[in-house]
Amino acid sequence: MNDEINYKNNPLHGLGLKELLTQIVDHYGFEILYAYLNINCFKTNPSIESSVKFLKKTDWAREKVEIFYLYKFKNLPRVSSEQFALSPRDRVIPEGQTPREPAELSLEDAERMREKQALKAAEHGKTKSYRSSKPGGYSSKQENARDKQERWKPERKPSASTGASSDNDDPWAKWRK
Repeated sequence: MNDEINYKNNPLHGLGLKELLTQIVDHYGFEILYAYLNINCFKTNPSIESSVKFLKKTDWAREKVEIFYLYKFKNLPRVSSEQFALSPRDRVIPEGQTPREPAELSLEDAERMREKQALKAAEHGKTKSYRSSKPGGYSSKQENARDKQERWKPERKPSASTGASSDNDDPWAKWRK
């Protein structure tokens, strides 16, 4: 029995990162790549060289691009549950599956996909409110400053006789003497 795994059926076998990225960019362009993958190297001053440099250093981003290449550009069927945990280069594509024509992608489809992902994340409780629980999301700097002032105002009690505070009202009064 042969225990060696045949990776030659994987479209990534023998394919360099620069060549992979060149094929994707030639077909889709940087704008679509950024819309689907949300990786900044495809948004700010995109170029093949700078993207390859970033992707070589960043494993999660490289895997994201390789998955995009396999399942959007090569349009392969979904991976089996056993292969899902493996990195894209280690996956074995079954013998009968061959790459098909690239999927037709648009910016509108990318926006719909992001909205679906946001709804799913909200259902699972994975969204976080970082700054404010107000309906608008983030609050302005002025609102933050106002909230801070209101929250930290010391409570002053008027004195019973003269209007001046007594030693009992101010816990630090004894310390100042």
